[in-house]
Amino acid sequence: MPTTAAMTIQKNAPIPTWFGIGGRADRLLAVRSDDDIRRGLEIDRAALVLGDGANLLVDDAGVGELVLAMEGYCGVEFADGSGVVAQAGADLSKLIHETARRGLAGLEGLIGIPASVGGAAVMNAGGKFGQIADVIRRVHAISRGGSEVTLERRDIHYGYRRSGLNDLVIRRVEFGLMPEDPGSLRARVKDVMAYKKGSQPLAASSAGCCFKNPTLRQDVRDERGEIGRAGERVSAGMLIDRAGLKGLRVRGAVVSERHANFLVPDKGAAARDVIDLMEQVERRVLDRFGVVLEREVVVWRRK
Repeated sequence: MPTTAAMTIQKNAPIPTWFGIGGRADRLLAVRSDDDIRRGLEIDRAALVLGDGANLLVDDAGVGELVLAMEGYCGVEFADGSGVVAQAGADLSKLIHETARRGLAGLEGLIGIPASVGGAAVMNAGGKFGQIADVIRRVHAISRGGSEVTLERRDIHYGYRRSGLNDLVIRRVEFGLMPEDPGSLRARVKDVMAYKKGSQPLAASSAGCCFKNPTLRQDVRDERGEIGRAGERVSAGMLIDRAGLKGLRVRGAVVSERHANFLVPDKGAAARDVIDLMEQVERRVLDRFGVVLEREVVVWRRK
């Protein structure tokens, strides 16, 4: 294996994702420090960043770019008061449980969202109970040219499932949380998880919600009544359900009967099965309602 200083570049390496399927990386670097990030970018400025692999699907042919795997870059520091600094590879769920245990409020509504801290910051992870942008103070990153970048929250263009941070490699994220009774926070974490377990197929090998909730460009209704009016954001899962697509199957991939915005692969399925199912869902929702679905799941393909 080729090496650079203490780094080892793995060849033909698996890319772990929550789907549990998909291709491999021609080259993969396990990141453990800021220097590893810089050296990785010196090797390949177009390097792909792998966090928890939660909202990622890798096409069966894999990828040729260097993959920066952040799983070893997961330290968390708790400052005096309510400040928390987490490295990009830190597990969001573990961070939520620890902040609740310490009586620090603000992240507990994100429990059940699979993500690393860096990935959550880039996609502005969130849902019914809040979004991560609400508690971010600043983000530290490295540009593709190797320069350190620090962005205050006011300078980050956060919106629904977007941040404008995609061209940067996140190093660490600073949070501003609020003191609260640990018992109350732990109860809230349990309540949010109970809600999600009751409405989502959390045990399935999927990436969570596949599509972003779209903002309607025109009034939409069907034979069952109004779905939404122009300018309103509506549930992508509801649109998929109302299009009659629950249970829709493409070879080894199926639209969940429990929550229509979850696409679930069978054991032995290929990534192409899920990709083709995504495309069919997109076409059929567009044909039925005139609504363009935008993917929340990121697909890596060989260029």
